[in-house]
Amino acid sequence: MSIVELSAHALSRAIHGGQVSCREVMQAYLHRIEAVNPRHQAIVSLQSGDVLLRQADERDAQLARGASMGWMHGMPQAIKDLANATGIPTTLGSPLMRHFVPQEDGLMVQRMKAAGCIVVGKTNTPEFGLGSHTFNDVFGTTRNAYDATRSAGGSSGGAAVALALRLLPVADGSDFMGSLRNPAGWNNVFGMRPSQGRVPMWPVQDAWVNQLGTEGPMGRTVQDVAQLLAVQAGFDPRAPLSIADGEDFTGALAGFDCKNSRIGWLGDLSGYLAMEPGILDVCEQGLRRLESLGCAVAPLALGTPAEPIWQTWLVWRKALVAARIAPFLLNPKNRAQIKPEALWEYEQARNLTGTEFLRASVQRTSFYQHMLSLFETHDFLALPVAQVWPFAAEQRWPRHINGVEMDTYHRWMEVVIYATLAGLPCISVPVGFDARGLPMGLQLIGRPHGDWALLQLAYAYEQAAQDVLTRQPPAV
Repeated sequence: MSIVELSAHALSRAIHGGQVSCREVMQAYLHRIEAVNPRHQAIVSLQSGDVLLRQADERDAQLARGASMGWMHGMPQAIKDLANATGIPTTLGSPLMRHFVPQEDGLMVQRMKAAGCIVVGKTNTPEFGLGSHTFNDVFGTTRNAYDATRSAGGSSGGAAVALALRLLPVADGSDFMGSLRNPAGWNNVFGMRPSQGRVPMWPVQDAWVNQLGTEGPMGRTVQDVAQLLAVQAGFDPRAPLSIADGEDFTGALAGFDCKNSRIGWLGDLSGYLAMEPGILDVCEQGLRRLESLGCAVAPLALGTPAEPIWQTWLVWRKALVAARIAPFLLNPKNRAQIKPEALWEYEQARNLTGTEFLRASVQRTSFYQHMLSLFETHDFLALPVAQVWPFAAEQRWPRHINGVEMDTYHRWMEVVIYATLAGLPCISVPVGFDARGLPMGLQLIGRPHGDWALLQLAYAYEQAAQDVLTRQPPAV
């Protein structure tokens, strides 16, 4: 098996066991990136090969002295282009940020570097991370690993495609409106949105209210996801709402008792969510794999009107997103360089009052309490990861689903808001392909702070889904 085919945990063992050198690993990945990346545009701001090989040599010298930095020692890593990595541009996919080069790593990057990774560049993202389709005017469009004419999803589209095409052994991402989950589902890899606060973010402008987005792990195996989460997670005093329970994600994932697990299948929320044909069917195939392991899977009604939840979501989202866009509009000339969807978010929030936002916070609290009631009778919840199959890369966003008009640029991703609003851990697992060979994923949602149990369930599922997981992209 070639170096780039190894899972991240197998690669770590091979490096530490001396079967491969860090230089050989870097050479293999740089060769792979050179051969495959130009067509799919997953990795951007790639650093000099000579510089990266010198860093790999330094990692080899450390191992020769018997010193390992950690699980990621010598692993190539590209950081999602929303997070800061010293000396590499953080563009946010915006022409206005094209030349911004941070002088300090973000907290997540600090932790991954401390575990030994070598940052080779960035992974592409939509402008300001908005919209679940990875394209921007700085680097262009990231194309689906399984069909380069199709969207990769987003906003962690570059990360998901880099994983699927073996350009990285493991990848980081972030998730506000499905940004770890949707591209994972559309590229046949795993993407986990951890419990809110599990992976603290720093630096941030606001540490108290902005609690919908989170960074997290992606991988080709569940063990890789768990190992990367172990690196990323942990309390930090600069993030006062971060989780301090000391959960260890490096343990054995096997041995989970599926026979005592009850999974509620929310489907399309009793017809409320418009879905393209075939999505529910392929997700139900995935659920049957869980049933074969002994899980009890049953249809479940959400039990509360869904439209008010969407309206609550809109208030929260426009308030938080507009705060991101507002600094760029202090200079009116910048407006021409900001995409229409970002300007729409800003305009939507201009007349938002504090009273309205607090009312939405009360509604969000009520929804969270309702979700808790579902976990009184179920251990996990399940939903499709998207309402459409990967669409044409030239399309900005789906305007209709089965004849139903989408009234916003992100309504087609409504299916992902429930885990986000409730701050619950959620993982996208691959479930299958349509007749065109396009992938789809299933969201599995865990209890509050139930990240470890969710990973164990996903690991059990992985063992039963090898027919899907071994189906590689045409370019591999």
